[in-house]
Amino acid sequence: MMFSNIVRAVTTAAALVAACTAEAVDLTTAPDAAPAAAATAGVSPWQIRLRGLNVITNDSGRVDGLAGSDLSFSNTVIPELDISYFFNENIAAELILGTTYADVYGTGSISTLGEIGKTWLLPPTLTLQYHFTDFGTFRPYVGAGVNYTVFYNQSGKSARSLDVKNTFGVALQAGFDYMVDDHWGVNFDAKKIFLRPNFEANVGGAGVSGKTKLDPWLIGAGVTYRF
Repeated sequence: MMFSNIVRAVTTAAALVAACTAEAVDLTTAPDAAPAAAATAGVSPWQIRLRGLNVITNDSGRVDGLAGSDLSFSNTVIPELDISYFFNENIAAELILGTTYADVYGTGSISTLGEIGKTWLLPPTLTLQYHFTDFGTFRPYVGAGVNYTVFYNQSGKSARSLDVKNTFGVALQAGFDYMVDDHWGVNFDAKKIFLRPNFEANVGGAGVSGKTKLDPWLIGAGVTYRF
């Protein structure tokens, strides 16, 4: 009888210790879990940047049927807005928005034409990026994607008319953000777009066609804001 009472007392004490331990664990982990959940919920997947962008074109192209013909294009500096969505801390999609223009010049065997005409470009570009997260506030990234350029407000100068055709291109990208705090940072970004549209023009009453090799570099710097 005495042995059974001792066993019963030990079992009861063990149950009480286990219950108290469980309550203590709940009390100590619950306050920590709440801030962690709140911190995770407070991170927005959306980010915007405003950059000054230098558009540097490749001076190359041809007029069909004219040996030695070549083309060159003006460079421009424009404002640019981009919007990013983060699927997780490493993977994001970025859409860049901006518009620019290019003066088109004849060179080589058609240098006497001078400025052939002018066209405006709307080149929305969507890239998928990988962001490196092992460097603290310094956050480099690389990306690749697709571009679709719309040419509008086109006009001829030495040519009576100029019609550059809308086209798709491939974009490669590298850059970094340096975050000042959880929301604000500075950004540097470089993109290469492989863009080679066809064109038609009327020169001296004769219709001509050809292909341009714009292949611009987009070099930009600006500010980042993470919501």
